[in-house]
Amino acid sequence: MNGISMYTNLQASSAGELVTKHAPLVKRIAYHLLAKLPDTVLVEDLIQAGMIGLLEASHNFKESGGASFSTYAGIRIRGSMLDDVRRTDWTPRSVHRKARKITQAMQNIEQKTGRDARDTEVAGLLDITLAEYHKILQDSTCCRLFSTDEVEGNEGQHASDENLLDRINEESFREILVDAISNLPERERMVVSLYYDNELNLKEIGQILGVSESRACQINNQAMLRLKSRLLSYRSVQ
Repeated sequence: MNGISMYTNLQASSAGELVTKHAPLVKRIAYHLLAKLPDTVLVEDLIQAGMIGLLEASHNFKESGGASFSTYAGIRIRGSMLDDVRRTDWTPRSVHRKARKITQAMQNIEQKTGRDARDTEVAGLLDITLAEYHKILQDSTCCRLFSTDEVEGNEGQHASDENLLDRINEESFREILVDAISNLPERERMVVSLYYDNELNLKEIGQILGVSESRACQINNQAMLRLKSRLLSYRSVQ
């Protein structure tokens, strides 16, 4: 369903109230992202893409006692904006490649240990220093949470990675996403909540956590990559 037809259908539904209430969230996320994007990106384009994300989130969200709608919609809005930005393909492919490696390392560690992957474990598996790992997180700010790029398989082969956001229409997938957000490590979950629910910027979040703005950015990006690793695990069993 495209954005226009979805909006028309929402007018007579309770989901339409969610769109009206959370429309300002789209603008705030757009300006948060704009500060980190090239000058060629227009805020109007981000807002338009974000509204489509909000419409889709409003259409698909169901209360489940897990993540709030604001968190769920915020991630969907941001993903929709970055999806639009990625069409210009300005981000170096090396950034996406390194982010994918972190995602895969997290997935391998968590499947093996049954718990959250630690920074030191991911860095160790990738054979890089902790400083190098944090630098990759910092550079991954504008990588999409759900990439349409190819993903390297465990055997070094390449398999097509479907856009996981396309599966947001599946009720079981929505439940997995909400559950994955709710089960992030406490600090990452707090950053995601402050960023999407409370709409604070990374500088403000850093002040609350007692860390620098860049460290808050790293924690947020690590949360996004961890979510991706867990959602890719969901895809692999389908």
